[in-house]
Amino acid sequence: MTDTSQPVRAVAGYRNSLLRSPARAPWPRIISPADTTGPVFDPAAVEPSEHDLSVISPGRPRAMGQLIVITGQVLDEDGRPFPNALLECWQANAAGKYIHHNDPSSVPVDPNFIGVGRVMTDAQGRYRLRTIKPGGYAVPDHGEGQLSGWWRPPHVHFSIFGPAFSSRLVTQMYFPGDPLNERDLLLNSIPDEAARSRLIGRFAPDLSTADGALGFRHDFVLRGRLETPFEDDHR
Repeated sequence: MTDTSQPVRAVAGYRNSLLRSPARAPWPRIISPADTTGPVFDPAAVEPSEHDLSVISPGRPRAMGQLIVITGQVLDEDGRPFPNALLECWQANAAGKYIHHNDPSSVPVDPNFIGVGRVMTDAQGRYRLRTIKPGGYAVPDHGEGQLSGWWRPPHVHFSIFGPAFSSRLVTQMYFPGDPLNERDLLLNSIPDEAARSRLIGRFAPDLSTADGALGFRHDFVLRGRLETPFEDDHR
């Protein structure tokens, strides 16, 4: 039975997903103790400054664009907070440019923004990031099977480790009210509307800061009926 709360593997119009989708059923393998007993992350290994993507280092100018704060909780399937989960995030800059060799676009690079960060959840499963709202971008034409003129809406990528490698969640957070959300092939590859809504952050005016950052709340659920939709290998 197909799980309509999760994205389909092969997304029509997105050629990269077609190339990455296996034509045959997955090959079963034995689950080893390494899959179910680790990793265990040390909060001391993550620098406090890594949660702030808006500056590269103290004394440097902040990145260009709209400052934002994203906060929320990592929860298990019963709604219990998950402490000491490692969240990694990456995103495009305010112009829609990734600092990556696979991004061929000609839009400007911001010398004060590298677009990656890390944070660990506290005892209540809470996390907080400070960054720049990413820009949308035109998806390159990869040839036959690729929809032309397709744009990706602003989004932030997240990788979240729970208590084991098997509970790693790779997903994206979108922004409420963006007109490109309704046309995004990846977001709309999730058949269930309620599940799609779990990928869209909530605007939170109470989180706004004196220096002009807008606030958003976004929770992640690692397993169960309200599990956050995850991705296998989509950019």
